[in-house]
Amino acid sequence: MEWTNDTVVREFVFLGFSALAGLQQLLFVVFLLLYLFTLGTNAIIMSTIVLDRALHTPMYFFLSVLSCSETCYTFVIVPKMLVDLLAQKKTISFLGCAIQMFTFLFLGCSHSFLLAAMGYDRYVAICNPLRYTVLMGHGVCLGLVAAACACGFTVAQIITSLVFHLPFHSSNQLHHFFCDISPVLKLASYHTHFHQIIIFMLCALVLVAPLLLILVSYIRIISAIVQFPSTLGRYKAFSTCASHLMIVIVHYGCASFIYLRPKSNYSSSQDALISVSYTILTPLFNPMIYSLRNKEFKSALRRVVGRTISLPH
Repeated sequence: MEWTNDTVVREFVFLGFSALAGLQQLLFVVFLLLYLFTLGTNAIIMSTIVLDRALHTPMYFFLSVLSCSETCYTFVIVPKMLVDLLAQKKTISFLGCAIQMFTFLFLGCSHSFLLAAMGYDRYVAICNPLRYTVLMGHGVCLGLVAAACACGFTVAQIITSLVFHLPFHSSNQLHHFFCDISPVLKLASYHTHFHQIIIFMLCALVLVAPLLLILVSYIRIISAIVQFPSTLGRYKAFSTCASHLMIVIVHYGCASFIYLRPKSNYSSSQDALISVSYTILTPLFNPMIYSLRNKEFKSALRRVVGRTISLPH
């Protein structure tokens, strides 16, 4: 339904899956299974890293933070989406929408800066191995994570404030399955080019700045690896970076398509499809790419499972 022009919007109606009305129960089952598998996988990764001392290194510390971030990210969006797939009334309050947008932006932006910190960790490990334990001490790792969270919090607060200080008087029909920036902006009664420019610049900052840091790190890494005397050494060095690079490509590819493309190319159906990939599929594949294909992690997992089974009952 449309709200009249003199009515202030107090809730939004999600229409993200309205075109798939006959498939919503099937989508519920599929997304629920993927969500539970994602939670289980991340829980295994975090537990293994905590319980096995061999994994108490900066790389796995960042991985545990990444897994925790992925878990929280999906928790912000997927449970509400699952409820809406079965509900007749797919609504969210104005305040609830603002909270959802802030939280997922905070986690998503922090994720971008965390990937840059992980790239720096790989750079130090490969280019300065003798000073690795000094340059990547526990305090440094905590500082990098805190800085990533602070940047994410600041950007999320500014964007959410800009969006939800706009007037909403016309329609409350949100052509998406969660409160993303572009779909909500489309419902504002008006917004100036100033708002659009500031939001675009912040999104570009969150995506471009960490990506440039990652590129610089990998240029230095590649230049160092090609000088390794042994083929085995080069292979091991590349393999430790491959997982991180795969996650970087997926994360920045999806995010750049959603937030940096021209407004004239905006498509709600396209956005919904891409959003499914980075809200459900990416959090599922990231831990698997980074950990479950890693021999060191699989060995640690076997040790943890073996100790758990051998515990006296």
